Amino acid sequence: MRRLGYSLNKIIQSLDSVEVITKNNVHFKDLVEVTTQNSTYKIFVLGQNDFLISGGWFDRKGLSPYRTKINGCTWGGSIIKHDIIASRGMCIEFGNRVTTTVIKEINWHKSASQN
Repeated sequence: MRRLGYSLNKIIQSLDSVEVITKNNVHFKDLVEVTTQNSTYKIFVLGQNDFLISGGWFDRKGLSPYRTKINGCTWGGSIIKHDIIASRGMCIEFGNRVTTTVIKEINWHKSASQN
């Protein structure tokens, strides 16, 4: 059976053509709202790789808001891009190893000090 896929280089190059929010771009009190295939998450920035997460899995488990880091984003497999918080077509992996379904929409609300 022939497997269709992309090389790692092709995948990384594709990031240039989609909306990507990196850990270096967000600041204290920013809010990133992410709609995935199955859920909506609110990611409130506390500091360098320190976030309060609400929605989706965290709501279903009664844990919202949940303080954790974000390990990065994946394409649904074991390859992870550690510097990314969210990108359309990717999945977020949180610090507790929970991984979202594929991201469909991202809304980034910068804190008042950033506007």
